[in-house]
Amino acid sequence: TMEMSESSAPVENGDAEMTTEEPWDQKEVEPSEEEPGGGVCVDRGPEGPDETAPEMMEEEEEVLVPKVPPTQPDAPKKEHINVVFIGHVDAGKSTIGGQIMYLTGMVDKRTLEKYEREAKEKNRETWYLSWALDTNQEERDKGKTVEVGRAYFETDKKHFTILDAPGHKSFVPNMIGGASQADLAVLVISARKGEFETGFEKGGQTREHAMLAKTAGVKHLIVLVNKMDDPTVNWSLERYEECKEKLVPFLKKVGFNPKKDIHFMPCSGLTGANLKEPTNMCSWYTGLPFIPHLDSLPNFNRSSDGPVRLPIVDKYKDMGTVILGKLESGSISKAQQLVMMPNRHVVEVLSLLSDDVETDDAGPGENLKLRLKGIEEEEILPGFILCNAENLCHSGRTFDAQ
Repeated sequence: TMEMSESSAPVENGDAEMTTEEPWDQKEVEPSEEEPGGGVCVDRGPEGPDETAPEMMEEEEEVLVPKVPPTQPDAPKKEHINVVFIGHVDAGKSTIGGQIMYLTGMVDKRTLEKYEREAKEKNRETWYLSWALDTNQEERDKGKTVEVGRAYFETDKKHFTILDAPGHKSFVPNMIGGASQADLAVLVISARKGEFETGFEKGGQTREHAMLAKTAGVKHLIVLVNKMDDPTVNWSLERYEECKEKLVPFLKKVGFNPKKDIHFMPCSGLTGANLKEPTNMCSWYTGLPFIPHLDSLPNFNRSSDGPVRLPIVDKYKDMGTVILGKLESGSISKAQQLVMMPNRHVVEVLSLLSDDVETDDAGPGENLKLRLKGIEEEEILPGFILCNAENLCHSGRTFDAQ
């Protein structure tokens, strides 16, 4: 056994949250006339996107206008699903993320063209799509996603939050943060000759990320075989099957069931082929494209009448104490009294935001920001859990490591 300070874990699902810094300050992009849909929010932290160059910020002000998507009072709430994109650096995670934002109308054409111009000036032409997610100058310069980016998109039946996990080896702790909040992982692998092998061999991130996702409690895995449009691949079924054959035994060993938990599909993040619409380049693939497939997923079993379990991901001061986290079970409403474990502080919910939209109540699976009364910000640590008084989670001073 190991000694540790008193800590707590959600007992129902056994998935302990391990996230550290994932602040949620939002920016939203105004949709253009030709692109329908709401606004995108890409989060990067309380410091916000100050690190971007000042001249860029000036230009962006006309495009980035806070906008709350209109909701009809009677419309039923869409199911919230957190998707984490994982995989080796340069497999194309951010590019696919940016392409999805565009295809679902969350980033308009004008903004995307602006990113394309800026990318050309920096000789980074093929990276402009990923800039829809990478808001920080360091990330744009390196072409690598460092923090866990956040952005939203909606399908007919579901509301998704993209957690775009970084793939570079030195950024693994950030990736764990994203995976521990995800319901669904999308493993992006590159079919380009040599790139798949690099990502999969010792030292590559493909194996490590798949293992971390499983350990963090992600139950479903979609494997996107990306860069199928590359001249070395040219939508070859043989290359697709080769990548699949190498990956399946490993994913099985990690604990995923290939028949139930894993779904493979070919795509091109750069051209958008097979993300929203099927492509005639790939007649041998008969399944649904990526976005329709996400929309057709069965509901995740969540218990809204179960005990309240909200593991804290981050906290800060803003006219009181604000905490962030994903509600794993139960439901929370304004003015409700809850208990912060393990220190047993009784707190009251003053206000409640779900993906930065104010609401009176929230259910399981939603990413929440709560303003609390009865506790100071210094008295909370990431990993603490908000529970209802009638059903507190277990806490202990020691645990057995297996």
